Amino acid sequence: MSVHHHNTTPLKIAIIVGEHSGDILAAGVMRALLKLRPDTEFFGIGGPRMQALGFNAWFDMEELAVMGLVEVLGRLPRLLTIRKQLLQKIQSAQPDLILGVDAPDFNIPVEHKLKQAGFTTVHYVSPSVWAWRQKRIHKIAAATDLVLALLPFEKAFYDQHQVPCRFVGHTLADEMPLQPDKAASKLELGLKKATQVLALMPGSRSNEIKLLTPYFLAAAQQLQQQNPGLQLVCAMVTEQKAQLFQQLKQQFAPELEIKLLIGQSRQVLTAADAVFIASGTATLEAMLAKCPMVVAYKVNALTYQLAKRLVKLDYFSLPNLLANEALVPELLQEGVSQQTLVAAMEPLLGQGAAPLKQRFTELHKQLACDASQQAAEAILGLIEKSRSHD
Repeated sequence: MSVHHHNTTPLKIAIIVGEHSGDILAAGVMRALLKLRPDTEFFGIGGPRMQALGFNAWFDMEELAVMGLVEVLGRLPRLLTIRKQLLQKIQSAQPDLILGVDAPDFNIPVEHKLKQAGFTTVHYVSPSVWAWRQKRIHKIAAATDLVLALLPFEKAFYDQHQVPCRFVGHTLADEMPLQPDKAASKLELGLKKATQVLALMPGSRSNEIKLLTPYFLAAAQQLQQQNPGLQLVCAMVTEQKAQLFQQLKQQFAPELEIKLLIGQSRQVLTAADAVFIASGTATLEAMLAKCPMVVAYKVNALTYQLAKRLVKLDYFSLPNLLANEALVPELLQEGVSQQTLVAAMEPLLGQGAAPLKQRFTELHKQLACDASQQAAEAILGLIEKSRSHD
């Protein structure tokens, strides 16, 4: 901006967050920034964790937390109003920098408008792998001065396209211990310490839960018949999803004994000796909990045809993308069956798990780089640079 700042001027940073995970990430960055620059003012759209650190929320992030097209269409006039007011308020507040956290469908267009108006913009959390079409990367490049990426292969992708990106590591890797205590976690969840535990995590979206659960149950049932001591546990995100799982269980495996837990995925993954898991961020959590996994991905046929055309990747699960090798078994679409799941899981419940856990630990170390601190340093670096250009 043309206004001449002096380095003693308090910093003003606008942050835009659209969901709980973003509130957690942004609060981490705020904490790190306040240590370095206690005079920083923060405003924009945020959640309770940010507000507890003094964030001035012009709008609550619940307003943006819209999932699913039907709801979005219903809320579109309100979303457009928020966007318009947000842009006006940011332009009159004249922040040193705008940080958009995740929520790319809302944030990238907002960042783009603000960057065109001469502001410095940063986007934290690269839009996901499935969206990596050439067009999208150009949009991101036009909208941001810097992307903060959680995963090293994302940075490699931006480097290839000459888009400024800094790998900051993953806050999950910072939080979770390198050496998890399996015995203690089993105890906490009321599981028998001496016998093996197999977890089922068929995803967080209703659609994937419906598609994967019948297969996960059938495979678990067969494995338990082969090994009667095997304890089964299922982790579900919410009460509502747990009810959906119960209905499916009633339908496909009414006799099967399985402990159902809500909102405790990390404890479950730490306690489990292995897991059947839907592809997604949960696979990263499983890796960091050093839990051997068989990853399944199943969507309706039409979505799959579209995804297949767009995606040019050798792997779809995060552990394999990080290792750039077939570290964990991946089963895709028609490849997901009781037989394939059982065959992939058997070695992991046997002796196959030790070398895998070793690799998980190496990858964990690679991702634990104090992400909040790195993000804060990158942000201050950009502000210094733009102030010296004024």
